[in-house]
Amino acid sequence: MHDEFTPLLGSTDWNAEWKEFQKRRRRADDAAFWDKRSATFTTKDAPNLYVEKFLEYAAIRPGETVFDMGCGTGALAVPLGEAGHKVVAADFSQGMLDQMQERLDAQGIRTVFPKLMSWEDDWASFGVRGGMTDIALASRSIATGDLRESLLRLTDVARRRVCITLATGSSPRVDERILAAVGLPCVLGRDYLYAFNILASEGIKAEVRYIDSTREDTFASQEDAYQKLSAMIDDSSAVMATASERERARTRLTEWLDANLVPNDEAGKPDRKGVPQGAWRLREPRTVTWAFLAWDI
Repeated sequence: MHDEFTPLLGSTDWNAEWKEFQKRRRRADDAAFWDKRSATFTTKDAPNLYVEKFLEYAAIRPGETVFDMGCGTGALAVPLGEAGHKVVAADFSQGMLDQMQERLDAQGIRTVFPKLMSWEDDWASFGVRGGMTDIALASRSIATGDLRESLLRLTDVARRRVCITLATGSSPRVDERILAAVGLPCVLGRDYLYAFNILASEGIKAEVRYIDSTREDTFASQEDAYQKLSAMIDDSSAVMATASERERARTRLTEWLDANLVPNDEAGKPDRKGVPQGAWRLREPRTVTWAFLAWDI
């Protein structure tokens, strides 16, 4: 007699599971946080390997119109506008939109139309309606309470194709190498797998590709490095550990930094955000891998 077997893959409500997982994560940053952070975003979103790969994989055709949700300072919207595309670029941070507008004005681009709008807003009240553009994009920007709803809203806006990126690990703010080195298990959200399965449940066949993004972390001092990196130990969305386990991890972090923090030969020079680099850096830069998901309408 065979043991009873229930295949979970076909019976799991992926969106419900994702919602439960979201409750255990840190609260998403609000518009005020991004308004403040936008002041440091000078050259961060200039053309780079991530942008080049995203646009290559998106395969947007000449003359197609684009909706860019969570556009930030225009990493995608600016080069698309420069290429002649009409782009509706939405973000809930006015600071981010202001940075993007400065770039648009500096380059004389007049085909990108900013909208101060969030994922939770009534998009139709902002003029964003079904079938409005050929392409809908969401680059590293899906941080909502309902993943299924967000994916389907993008699908509704696009006439031909939707392209998004989601983290493959826990969070781009978390260095999984360090957590492993200090003995803390990392909680891997793998949002892209939830998105893929949610889309499959809706009968949508998404393609998946990957984009590696290198992070060059630098620090003003050794103490600065410790303070910034130890914050990961106390991030309940990244690790689940007892107080004593966290204390031991802090001690191990000090030892790890002794071996992996080195003087930065590029100190003072602008990083890709345009911010002067610190005097110290990690011996090996970390790589964040993003999953690029796209589907045709």
